Amino acid sequence: MAPADPQTKEDLAGRDVNDSIAGARAIRRLAMVVGTCLLLAVGSADTAAQPDCITIEDFSKAKVGEFPPDWKPRKDAGKDVYRVAEESGHRFLHAAARGLGIQAAKQQEWDLNAYPVLAWSWRPLEFPKGGDERETKTNDSVLAVYMLVPYSRVTGPKAVKYVWSEKVPAGTRLNSNSGLTQVRVLRTGAPEKKGEWVEERVNARNDYKKYFEVNETPKPAGIAVLTDADDTGSAAQGDYANFRACRQ
Repeated sequence: MAPADPQTKEDLAGRDVNDSIAGARAIRRLAMVVGTCLLLAVGSADTAAQPDCITIEDFSKAKVGEFPPDWKPRKDAGKDVYRVAEESGHRFLHAAARGLGIQAAKQQEWDLNAYPVLAWSWRPLEFPKGGDERETKTNDSVLAVYMLVPYSRVTGPKAVKYVWSEKVPAGTRLNSNSGLTQVRVLRTGAPEKKGEWVEERVNARNDYKKYFEVNETPKPAGIAVLTDADDTGSAAQGDYANFRACRQ
């Protein structure tokens, strides 16, 4: 058998070049994989750092039996209407109005594009007798929640108002305060179970843009609540809890 041809320097050099190219490609592929993993890790960290909801008010720092700190009533008499209460370790705002209609508000700004959904829990306990939000003379609600947007020092803020009504059908649109308050009825009548808490989630950003016919997203100034019985001269009671601004 003839001996194998000895490998030339050119053959060896070519093999070295090919090995070097293959090694470089492998290193590039590894670098791409590592880079992708790092990007995913950073993205996950950013997502984790930004919560799904931010707390506007949970009343956890308020004293039971007192008007909540950081809130302001439109009139001083409102401090007797709204008091913090507690059940089974759960704190909330209890409202009891007798012949009064006084709003209470908390100032807090948030990014409405990042957190467009306003969420909270509420429950009606006593509807104002004869209340009907469609009529000026009977415009009382057991529960109402507002998102407030700065507008005028004279006429006050613009607001989207969410109402729990005894009579007006859910989905009804109303307005008040010369159109500066746009009203949406969320619920009608008593809950299925008396004393049952109901969770609400509304896209306040979309509602504001739609109702006020604007394209620009506003910057909220805060929230407000209203349990009133002044127009009917009766009494109304209800509870509010766990106000949040959420991503969805």
